Amino acid sequence: MPTDAENACFEAGIKFGSLYHQFAGTPVSPDSADSLARAMEESIENQPHCEAVRVTVRREALEAEIADSTADYTELTGRFLDVEIDVRYEGTAVRTKMEMEDGYPLMKLVSVDE
Repeated sequence: MPTDAENACFEAGIKFGSLYHQFAGTPVSPDSADSLARAMEESIENQPHCEAVRVTVRREALEAEIADSTADYTELTGRFLDVEIDVRYEGTAVRTKMEMEDGYPLMKLVSVDE
């Protein structure tokens, strides 16, 4: 049987998969970035065992992408986001994050507290 810590880590992975793949490709602009971030947080927080989601849009990267475009928006990708997700399964709390690392939006486990 998986431990509570293993289950908590699994749940965190499910939340990241849902967040990333549900919203990737969504049209985003500087004007809509904050409301999109809040929608992402609220959507994922509905899932079981999720305690908190914090989404920060990397505005400089977003604005730079749009500046090189003929449109006033672009498609959301991981390079425009920093995300933290906190999960609690039974007595175990897990903190995870996604941030750019070497040009890639890397999702990783930050801590497991039993």
